[in-house]
Amino acid sequence: MTPKETVTNCIPEIKDELKSRLDFLRNNNKLVEAQRLEERTNYDIEMMRELGYCQGIENYSRYLSGRKPGESPPCLFDYIPKDAIVFIDESHVSVPQIGAMYKGDRSRKETLVEYGFRLPSALDNRPLKFDEWEMLAPQRIYVSATPSRYENEKQDNLVELLVRPTGLTDPDVEIRPASTQIDDVIGECNERVTMKERVLITTLTKRMAEDLTDYLNENNISARYMHSDIDTVERVEIIRDLRLGKFDVLVGINLLREGLDIPEVSLVAVLDADKEGFLRSDTTLIQTIGRAARNLRGTAILYADKVTGSMQRAIDETNRRREIQEKFNSENNITPKSISTKVKDIMEGARIIKGNTKKKKEDIEKIVPFKILDDTVENITETLQKLEDEMFDLAKKMEFEKAAVCRDKIASLKRKLIDL
Repeated sequence: MTPKETVTNCIPEIKDELKSRLDFLRNNNKLVEAQRLEERTNYDIEMMRELGYCQGIENYSRYLSGRKPGESPPCLFDYIPKDAIVFIDESHVSVPQIGAMYKGDRSRKETLVEYGFRLPSALDNRPLKFDEWEMLAPQRIYVSATPSRYENEKQDNLVELLVRPTGLTDPDVEIRPASTQIDDVIGECNERVTMKERVLITTLTKRMAEDLTDYLNENNISARYMHSDIDTVERVEIIRDLRLGKFDVLVGINLLREGLDIPEVSLVAVLDADKEGFLRSDTTLIQTIGRAARNLRGTAILYADKVTGSMQRAIDETNRRREIQEKFNSENNITPKSISTKVKDIMEGARIIKGNTKKKKEDIEKIVPFKILDDTVENITETLQKLEDEMFDLAKKMEFEKAAVCRDKIASLKRKLIDL
């Protein structure tokens, strides 16, 4: 928490910047912007003077933290040891996002400053620039199945983790003509459905994902689609339903990549694999192919009329890993087996465990032993007062479960009092 004295002490500096900015706006005939900025900033100053804070006070963080214009903001790295280790998971997408955070924030804030919604100092309430992050972050370990050029250039020790405890290898990769891809994928889906296995199909557009899903359903193949218009909770439900067998085929675009591990999936079909671009780069293809690596019969089919450079690199890398895995299994007499994991309810973590709830409640009730001798208004009222006092005392002690028992007893007695 920033002390109120620090907040009030920075007000003169904010006023000086406001005066300078208002002069600039008025000299450039931006009268509406000047009026907007003056009203908003003066309101913020009044709130800070009276209450010690205001809405959006973080936009004055340069003054509150005593920084000079352009200085990097305080961050988590300021509080960890210099010899700490930072693990960057899925670094091929995480590292670019670190640089993108500053650029996206800067673009939005510049618009706010230009139109008089914020003072220019608000630009210093920002994420770290990429070079600042590189300078502040301690020793780093980049974790990725498909490291990008940045990680390869920065690393000084490469460790490959290719062998799985289950002995599973990377999936077989086949190339089939794109001209007959729909008919072929329907045949593959039917084969997998009879074996109670699941299929992932990746397309290039939302429209194609939706149309293909409709077509599969018309051909008696239970399918659903998933793309960016589907919210996060619904995506989790869709994946859970796929695993439970409520449908057999999931059609998507760029969502079938990092972290989507479904052991029941034995086939990944990539439509129009020869259309070069972000959705069909070697990194994306390797990640997509890997979605079938949790099943013993895992196979990836790339539908293409020509083999692009990205396809060839993805196939070569998958085959290289597969050779290493097969050699290790052979040398160590390991028989590959599919992963078997329990399908959890997405709300499981939010539910109370029912195991010993009754016993627990009985134990708590022993600690709150308020009994009513006679069902009279006086006795019930007296007990209610005792229970309320006890409930507030328990809440202050952070003993919320016991306080909840008191609350339930109070509600029950109030109903009884109404009946009397």
